Amino acid sequence: MPPAKRGKAKAEPKVTTPSEKPNDFPSCIRSVPPSSVAITIHAKPGSKSASVTDISDEAVGVQIDAPARDGEANAALLDYISFRCETKTSFFRHWF
Repeated sequence: MPPAKRGKAKAEPKVTTPSEKPNDFPSCIRSVPPSSVAITIHAKPGSKSASVTDISDEAVGVQIDAPARDGEANAALLDYISFRCETKTSFFRHWF
C-alpha cells in the first residue's frame, strides 16, 4: 500500500456573522437592531402618479400623487410603500 499523502490541512471555512456581511445597500437604508429597517425617504407630493424616482445615499426619492395638506401625502406615501412591499400598512410603524 502506498504511504498516505501529507500536505497542508485544509483551513476551516470562515463563517460570516450578519454583522460581518458586506453592506450593499445605500446609506439611506439601514438596519436597526434587533430586527428593523429604517429608510430615509424624500417624498415629493403633488405628482401625477406615485413612483420611486431615485435611490441615493441620502434618501429614496418617491413622488406621491396626493397633495401636501392635512396628512394626505403621508397617507398616500404609506399606502404606496406598503403596496410596493406587498404588505399591509399596519405592518409599518410610522411617525408623521
